[in-house]
Amino acid sequence: MNPTLKAIIVEDEFHSRETLKSFLESYCPEVVLVDTAAQVNEAVEKISLLRPDLVFMDIELQAGTGFDVLSRLTHLDFHLIFTTAFEHYAIKAIKFSSIDYLLKPIDLDELMAAVQKVKRLKDSQNQSELLDNLLQNMRAGSMEGHKICLSTAEGVEFLPAKEILFCEANGSYTKFHLADGRLLIVSKNLKEYENLLLDHRFMRVHNSFLINLNEVKKYVRADGGYIVMNNDKMVSISPSRRDDFLKAMGF
Repeated sequence: MNPTLKAIIVEDEFHSRETLKSFLESYCPEVVLVDTAAQVNEAVEKISLLRPDLVFMDIELQAGTGFDVLSRLTHLDFHLIFTTAFEHYAIKAIKFSSIDYLLKPIDLDELMAAVQKVKRLKDSQNQSELLDNLLQNMRAGSMEGHKICLSTAEGVEFLPAKEILFCEANGSYTKFHLADGRLLIVSKNLKEYENLLLDHRFMRVHNSFLINLNEVKKYVRADGGYIVMNNDKMVSISPSRRDDFLKAMGF
């Protein structure tokens, strides 16, 4: 018998709420919907009382947001899947914090995949840390204060982007070379982090390398050109990306 997931839907649009309820009832038998809420106060009250395993949370609610709900809860011990009707400004912060989200109209396959992921991680102890990090990122005055969530075989790390010297592709994995000399290996590909880190002055200079431009020590023109980072590691640069890199660095 499949373990059940007690769920609450926080959604102020009737049609969206009913569609999600129908999808869950028909295609996600492991999810038991225990209640719904349409606005912030109601959501805080019901989540606090019912202590669900999973919350589907619309970002924009009546007279508030899903982040207002999270900030008022004393227990952040549930899995969260955000829902939104458009590419919300907060999506990058949500992805930075390794939280799932679904764009409306909700795609059934994406919904089922998100639920299966929650099932796999149901007993994970990291949920409150992920949600705390998300709230800190949303409250930060600038992106410089954002901490990225990196899930490794050893656990979950939260670190400012400025502490990453460069990222290196390793098949479907990504190696993170950190300023403190550590190497973290994460089971996501480099493209995903390229999209997340572009706003933090990172640049893809090669198919295998995404670098922090603030951590470049020098550029060497010999041997076709290569970059030396502040930890003295050498990074290849593609000829097609050389001009953009030199322009970005002001060389």
